[in-house]
Amino acid sequence: QLQAFGGGLVQAGGSLRLSCAASEFTLNYYYVAWFRQAPGKEREGIAYRSSIGSTTYYAGSVKGRFTISRDNAKNTVYLQMNGLKPEDTALYYCATEIDVLRPFESHEYHYWGQGTLVTVSS
Repeated sequence: QLQAFGGGLVQAGGSLRLSCAASEFTLNYYYVAWFRQAPGKEREGIAYRSSIGSTTYYAGSVKGRFTISRDNAKNTVYLQMNGLKPEDTALYYCATEIDVLRPFESHEYHYWGQGTLVTVSS
């Protein structure tokens, strides 16, 4: 089971840190990705971290502003979001899978946390 939390209301330019905590998975052995879905838009993958090698990758829309990291002791993956923009407003989800071919394809993941809402005001 995954739990995503940490969303909230923030002004443009501000920061938030989202957390994705696992209770039945050892996230160190899994791919973990963050997705988001804005109203009226499709869900999009924005960041992932692989298991072996801990490779990270970011969508162009968040690269340089968001950072995905993992705390193995807490079995938690974080998404640090800096320089937030109104267009970052969305419901944010974390997802995990033992192995994926296309990390930004939502259908690759069987395990999802509930969404946490991020609202960025202008």
